[in-house]
Amino acid sequence: MKSVITIALLLMTVSAVAQESATGQPAAYKTAVKVLGKTVLAEAEKALREPPVTVTASHCLRSAGGRHDFYSEGDYWWPNPVSVDSPYIQKDGMSNPDNFVAHRQAMIRFSRIVGTLAAAWRITKKEIYVKKAMEHACAWFVDTATLMHPNLLYAQAIKGRATGRGIGIIDAIQLMEVAQGLYIMQSAPAMDQQALQQIKNWFAQYLQWVTTHQYGKDEMNAANNHGTCWAMQVACFAKFTGNQKLMDFCSNRYKTVLLPAQMAADGGFPKELARTKPYGYSLFNLDAMATLCQILSTKEEDLWEYQTPDGRSVKKGIAYMYPYIRDKSKWPFRKDVMYWEEWPVAQPSLIFGAAAYKNRQWLNTWVKLKHFPDVEEVIRNLPVRNPLIWMEE
Repeated sequence: MKSVITIALLLMTVSAVAQESATGQPAAYKTAVKVLGKTVLAEAEKALREPPVTVTASHCLRSAGGRHDFYSEGDYWWPNPVSVDSPYIQKDGMSNPDNFVAHRQAMIRFSRIVGTLAAAWRITKKEIYVKKAMEHACAWFVDTATLMHPNLLYAQAIKGRATGRGIGIIDAIQLMEVAQGLYIMQSAPAMDQQALQQIKNWFAQYLQWVTTHQYGKDEMNAANNHGTCWAMQVACFAKFTGNQKLMDFCSNRYKTVLLPAQMAADGGFPKELARTKPYGYSLFNLDAMATLCQILSTKEEDLWEYQTPDGRSVKKGIAYMYPYIRDKSKWPFRKDVMYWEEWPVAQPSLIFGAAAYKNRQWLNTWVKLKHFPDVEEVIRNLPVRNPLIWMEE
């Protein structure tokens, strides 16, 4: 009888542990593999046939930079109808379809290819994915004929007003899944360690620029999603290059600046809600904060559990947006002026948050959302497209 009771208690304990771990990092990772794996592997096979395309493949005559300089133009700036020769004027939330976007598209393509290859490698451990990812990375960061200079001096320029702006630094979030993909594959047998070090040197140079140039300082101090994205990308690249000092800086900035300055007591983001695309920008900023927590959290410094003295936290931010992710019709604010119908998709904040807080409801909702969006603007505003490369197995 005693042995029967002992066995029963043991089974209850095992069941309890299983239930608790059902939405932890490893369990959430397994769910993600189940949901994404087949498509990831199919896309990776396509990626194996794709040649590298870098910034040198196209050039805009309006750029003040050279062929190796990334160039983009401010999204919401348009020709002045009063005079075509006048400086452009702003229309918030309305993207100008005539802008030069080739470099941004090339960078997003690069990110999608390497992110997918890294996710496929994580599932299969096939070395062919490592080699192909490095082919693309070397074209962007090592090959002197095709590389991109490690700065964004000419990003989000405005005709008649600026050859580049600090606000353009947000374009570099498209390099995060490149850095993270190489980070998780760096010990693979097929990894070219010499080339990898050259790539890390490129990112170290970029970090030096983005933390010291006035454009970088302006972006760091931005009071909305731009400030969050500065910290997110810097944290990602610092982790890739082993720069603990910068990682600590970003962690402290999250706790002392980003969270208390941007989040309201109820978990919303007032500056994003004031925009003409309040829903999309709220999702975007929340994803950035959650990704920052995912990058930097350790057992010793768990940003997922951090809250300000008055109770603001990333958990409160996810809880605030969750009802509107599950059912957008309940959104109490105005609809976005563009792309209202395209959101939400499988937001990374949901799966990262579900794993961090063992929240089955959030995970179940993430499973049901669209995982492979095909609208260009949605893809652009979803720099974390491959959660498999960010999570613990």
